[in-house]
Amino acid sequence: MASTPIAITLLALAACGGGGGESADAPANVATGPAQNTAEPTAEDFASLTGDAANGERLFAQCAICHTVEAGQNRLGPSLHAVIGRPAGSVEGFSYSEAMRGSGIGWSEQELFEYLRDPQGKVPGTTMVFAGLATPQDRADIIAHLAAQR
Repeated sequence: MASTPIAITLLALAACGGGGGESADAPANVATGPAQNTAEPTAEDFASLTGDAANGERLFAQCAICHTVEAGQNRLGPSLHAVIGRPAGSVEGFSYSEAMRGSGIGWSEQELFEYLRDPQGKVPGTTMVFAGLATPQDRADIIAHLAAQR
């Protein structure tokens, strides 16, 4: 059973994200034609994304360290069952931070999209320690998975 705490620790570290920096061996970008808009969608572009619930379920594994989608079951974080449309800080039996209870947020898909990018930036003082997901498509996929949990 000594491996269980190690496995949980490794999962928690994996949820924090990884290096992702560019290697010194990476080739330089060379423009060979007209400039194209290849920028990642921003928070304002959520409506232009289509979430993939199956990929969102896979990505949710990092969320499942603290959350569940089962109704009435809280972990380190509140249950995310039927989260879309629910007021922030409203899950019965979960002890929320003052910041979350007082945020006034209603969990629309757009609000979740912004929150998952930068939880502490969206709700300063939240006790959620997750750093956030930079990739808009990953956030849209997780939200599609959560939307299916009604």
